[in-house]
Amino acid sequence: MADGEGSSSLRHGSEDLDPGEDQRDPPCSPSSSEGQTDPSTAPKETPPTSEAGEGRESTPVPEEEEDEEDTDSMDGSGLYSLTEEGERGSEGGRGGERQRRAKESEGRKRRRERERPGGGTTRGSSSSDEDEEEEEEEELDEEEDEQAMEAWLGAELRELAVPSWRAVPSLRAREIGRGAQFVKRVCGARGLVQRLELQARLERHTGCVNTLHFNPSGTRLASGSDDLRVVIWDWARRRAELEFDSGHKSNVFQAKFLPHSGDSTLAMCARDGQIRVAELSATQRCKNTKRVAQHKGAAHKLALEPDSPCSFLSAGEDAVVFGIDLRLDRPATKLVVVKEGDKKVGLYTIFVNPANTHHFAVGGRDQYVRIYDQRKINENDNNGVLKKFCPSHLVSSESKTNITCLVYSHDGTELLASYNDEDIYLFNSQHSDGADYCRRYKGHRNNATVKGVNFFGPCSEFVVSGSDCGHIYLWDKQSARVVQYMEGDKGGVVNCLEPHPHLPGLATSGLDHDVKLWAPTAETPTSLKGLKEVMKKNKRERDEDSVRHGDQYDTQLLWFLMRHMRHRRPQRTRRGEAGAGDGDTDESWSSADSSDEEETGADHVQCMSS
Repeated sequence: MADGEGSSSLRHGSEDLDPGEDQRDPPCSPSSSEGQTDPSTAPKETPPTSEAGEGRESTPVPEEEEDEEDTDSMDGSGLYSLTEEGERGSEGGRGGERQRRAKESEGRKRRRERERPGGGTTRGSSSSDEDEEEEEEEELDEEEDEQAMEAWLGAELRELAVPSWRAVPSLRAREIGRGAQFVKRVCGARGLVQRLELQARLERHTGCVNTLHFNPSGTRLASGSDDLRVVIWDWARRRAELEFDSGHKSNVFQAKFLPHSGDSTLAMCARDGQIRVAELSATQRCKNTKRVAQHKGAAHKLALEPDSPCSFLSAGEDAVVFGIDLRLDRPATKLVVVKEGDKKVGLYTIFVNPANTHHFAVGGRDQYVRIYDQRKINENDNNGVLKKFCPSHLVSSESKTNITCLVYSHDGTELLASYNDEDIYLFNSQHSDGADYCRRYKGHRNNATVKGVNFFGPCSEFVVSGSDCGHIYLWDKQSARVVQYMEGDKGGVVNCLEPHPHLPGLATSGLDHDVKLWAPTAETPTSLKGLKEVMKKNKRERDEDSVRHGDQYDTQLLWFLMRHMRHRRPQRTRRGEAGAGDGDTDESWSSADSSDEEETGADHVQCMSS
C-alpha cells in the first residue's frame, strides 16, 4: 500500500470522528480535509483517536495521485488502512473506548440490579428495558469484536514498496543488451504475481495429491498420491509420461527428483515410514523401487542436498533424522533423535540450508524450529541443537502448537515456518539462538492437514501457502500484505505448493484428485474481492476451535484416521490388482520387521528390490 493511500483512509476516519466539524455531511474527497478544526478545540467527551492524529500528519495528496498512476501496483493495495506504526499508536485510543463502553455496560447492569426488587417499576416495563439493554450490549459486543478483528488484520503490516519492475523499460533494456537480469526480475515482479490464474488441471490420480516436485530443469513434474502411485508429467503438454506403483503400503507424502541424476532417480517417503528410491529408465519406465530406510512412524518429508545426486535426509514422526547415501551398502545412518529435554519430538518437516548444506532445520510436534550442523551433533550437549527459534508469544504457550512445514530461502539466510492453527513466521537463520521472528503472515487457516508453505520468486520475494478454506494466499515478504489469493481446491484444503524453478508459475494440489497449474496470464491484476471477509472467517473459526478443543492434535489425528479408513479398502483392492499384473510389490516388509530395524539402528536396514 502506498503512503498516500494509507493516509487517505486515515483522513476519512478522522473527519468522521472529529466532533469539532460543522454540522454537515462528511467530506468525500481528501482535499476537503483542510477544513478540519484543531484537535485541541474539540469537546473533551470524545477525544480524537490516534488514527485521526495520523490522518492530519499524512503525506500530501500529489503523492497519492502518483501511486495511483503506477500500473504495476495492485488494485487492492488499500485494503488495510493501518500501518504497523499506526496500529501500535491507535491501541491506546481503542483501549480507552473499550474501557468507556465497559463502564457504561457495568452501570446499566447495576441500575438493572437496583430496579429488580424496587417497587417503582412494573414487571412488564422492567422486562422490556432489560431486553433493550441486552440488545444494546450485544450490538456493542459485536462492534467491539469487529474493531478487534480490524486491529488484528492491520497489525504488524508494513508499507507495500513501489514496484521495482516495469515491463516496457525492461523490454527496451533487454533489446539493447542491458537485460542480463531480465528473467530474474520478471519472475519476482509483483505485477505478475497479481495476474496469476488457473491454466490447466492434470488428472490421473484417484486419491488426494500430497506431493509435487519439479525436476531441476523444470521440464518434468512428479506427483504422489493417496492412491500409492507416482506420476511423472510433461506439464507443458498436459500429459503423463510415466505412472508407476511406488511400493509403499500407505499414503505417499513426498516424491522428489535427486539433483544431477539425469531425472533417473526419485526419492519417496510415505505414511508407512518407508524411504524408497525409484530407478527410472530413459525409455519412460520404472525399473524398480527399493527401500533404503525405515522410520517407526510416518515419514512426511525429505530434504535434498542441492548438489548431491546420491545423498538426502529424511525425518519421521519417530523423531529420527536419517542421513541416506545411496553409494553405501547400508544407505541409512541415524543422525539425530530430536528431543526437548528427555521427550522425543515427532517430526513433520525437514529442510537443508541451500547455502550451507551441513546445516538442516527440522520442525514437528512442538513450537520450536531447530537447526543442526551435521558435522558436530552431540546429543549430550543441548541435544545436539545448534540453534532454536520460536515466536516469543508461543514459548510459554499452553496450546499444543505444531510446525507443519518449514523452508529455507534461496540464499539460506531466512527460515519460513507454518504453525498449525497459528500464523506463518519468518526467522533470520543467521540470528543467535532464541531469536524472535522477523515477519508474520496471517489470514489463512492451517488446521485440517499437515499443510505446506513455500517461498515464491527467484529471490524469495513472496510467501505462498494453502488454506483449509480452499484458497491459495501469496504475501509480499517484506510488507506481510496479501497481494494475491485464488480459489485452489473445491475439496476445501490446499496442501502442496511448488513454484517452478525458472518461470513465474506455480503447481498446487490438495484434497482434490488433480494437479493445478497457475501462470500470470490474467489481463488485469487481482482485485482481492472478498479477501477481507474470508480472512475474518478463518480467524473466527480458529478462535472458536481453540476454545472448543483443548488439544488440536487429537482432532487432526482423528481426521487423518477417518480419511485413511475410508480409503483403505479401495487401496488394498487396487494394490492387489497391480501386484497380480506387475509382480513388483515388496511382500517382504512387515510391521515386525519395521520395529526390529528401528531398535537395532540404521546399520541393519537392507535395500530390497520391489
